[in-house]
Amino acid sequence: MDGIINFFKPAGMTSHDAVAYFRRLLGTRKVGHTGTLDPMATGVLPICIGKATKVSEYLLAVDKEYIAELTVGAASDSQDSTGKVTHTSDKLVTLDEIEDAFQSFKGRIDQIPPMYSAKKIGGKKLYELARNGIEVEREPREVNIKNIQILHNKDNRNIVFYTRCSKGTYIRTICNDIGEKLDTYGHMSYLLRVGVGDFRIENSFGMDTLNNMSLEDIKKTIQPIDHAILFMKEIHLDTSYYKPLTNGVRVDLDIKSDVTVNQLHRVYVSNLFIGIGKIAEENDRITLKMEKVLIR
Repeated sequence: MDGIINFFKPAGMTSHDAVAYFRRLLGTRKVGHTGTLDPMATGVLPICIGKATKVSEYLLAVDKEYIAELTVGAASDSQDSTGKVTHTSDKLVTLDEIEDAFQSFKGRIDQIPPMYSAKKIGGKKLYELARNGIEVEREPREVNIKNIQILHNKDNRNIVFYTRCSKGTYIRTICNDIGEKLDTYGHMSYLLRVGVGDFRIENSFGMDTLNNMSLEDIKKTIQPIDHAILFMKEIHLDTSYYKPLTNGVRVDLDIKSDVTVNQLHRVYVSNLFIGIGKIAEENDRITLKMEKVLIR
């Protein structure tokens, strides 16, 4: 059982709970998730099993896609509907103001991580400090909102929107900050993750489905390890490369494939995926060395 299950996480379950669920379901300890998804959120949470846990770090870097709801007129300490309401406002905002505010968040923006988050400062998770009434200064960090568009607007108070964003983006912080941009308040009242890289919601499996499947049928839902890193370029080599590459030897390449120097590639030997390697150029030599060997 080496691969990835495209799990549809239900509301109320933490990412840690999801890992525990699959450990029980599959009878194995070697299970990991691919980035925290808020307990209130539902949707795509790829679960890595066996050797696939070694590629979970690469899935953290891929774009995420969400459908969320912004509720205008109230802010909470957690920036979502699970928190304590801290401010309210009866200010009316217009459709044009809302559309302008959303568009202003498209592209590269600075975002301050919320206190109720798993980010660590001084070895402590922010949400642990927040639960003890402690607020600390957080440095803003750049994220990339690659697409954001309004899908539905109810009375300029409840706005459903879609977004595709880079790693580390907090959707509830977008909702909070749009509220401030509108000179009022806002919080996230709904969150559905519809995509993590190539893992799509329409191909995900929920608990009800999995609980009614045999172990053999569940194994059939496990996707190969290399499916998690399809965003990487691939390189195909003949069998003579197998032994040196799997033993960690840097090899010279004499190929005309579409490879990129100083980038990671999916490496196949005789169409067998063996892991992740990095292409380098040294003294007019193109070389390859494995960063992760996943064949054994």
